[in-house]
Order: sequence, then structure tokens, then C-alpha cells
Amino acid sequence: MIYHLSLQTVGLIAGSLLILLSLPGILKPSLVQNWARRLPRSRMAGSVLLTGALVWSFWLLATMEMGEFSSFRRPLLIALPIGYLLVLRFVDEFLAVRALGILCLFAAEPLLDAAFFRYETSRLIVTVFAYVLVIAGLLWVTMPYLLRDQINWGSHSNTRWRFMHGIALLYGVVVLALAVTQY
Repeated sequence: MIYHLSLQTVGLIAGSLLILLSLPGILKPSLVQNWARRLPRSRMAGSVLLTGALVWSFWLLATMEMGEFSSFRRPLLIALPIGYLLVLRFVDEFLAVRALGILCLFAAEPLLDAAFFRYETSRLIVTVFAYVLVIAGLLWVTMPYLLRDQINWGSHSNTRWRFMHGIALLYGVVVLALAVTQY
């Protein structure tokens, strides 16, 4: 265990984030659609998201138990900021999408870790969300243009946009309710 978070804590965080991220898409669809269309190529968003990924990965690398690979810790701690600077310098295309994919991959681990060895069937709601994050993260890191295409497909009409955000809102409410009542 790296994070030592309970399933209830993870459910509260994941449910709250889903609700907070989906509400603006339901209440102000045109504003969020315009922002979402600019996100994949936004250099500023890419820098901010990649910095978050750097901080998270640096913290993980500095604090996690590496066992027989602990001799690699110092070279990796040196290589990580160098790689960060090189990516900022040379990766111009879809940097925000790639960084968002990395953060999705990082976010899946605490969800799966908290649900591990739990006997409630409702834990699968959190597990499914974690695997959706894993699949999205893998696709967005390796094929970042897919997020642009997904945004364009979803924003084709306000009805479709609100429906997708409504599903995310409903899923967030379910996760939050389970965190309060079951976990």
C-alpha cells in the first residue's frame, strides 16, 4: 500500500470530483464546450497538468518502497525533472492531453488500492471507475488526438453534452452515496 486511504475516503474524493467536474457541463454547456475544445492544444493547461504529474511522480519515487531497486532511486529522482523539462521543451502536440492521461493513470492506483480485499460488492463501482481511468489514460497518452475527437463528438449538441455530464453526475452521486452509507 502506498496511499493508505480507506475506501470511504477514496469514495468521498472520487464522488465529489465527479460531481464538481460534471456540474459545470450541465449548467453552462456552451462555456464548458468552448473551454474543452481549446484544452487539447493548450500549452498553459499542458504545463500545469504536467507539473502536477511531475510532483506526484516525484513524491511517489521519493517515498515508495522500492526493495531491491532502491539503488535506482537517486538516478531516477535526477532524471525525472530533466525529462520534465525536455518534454516541456520538445513536446508541443497535445501536451495537455498526454499529461491528463498520466494523471488518470496515477489516480487509478489509489482507487484500486482502497478497494483491494474489500468484500462489499459495491466496491466494484469504484473499481470500474478506476479501470475507466486506466483505459482513458492509456489511450490519451498514446493517442492524444482521441480526446479532441471525443470532445468534438460530445459537443456536437447540447443534449449529448448534458447527457454525458448527467451520467458522470449520476455516477458521482452513486459513489458519494456509497461512500457515506456502505463504506
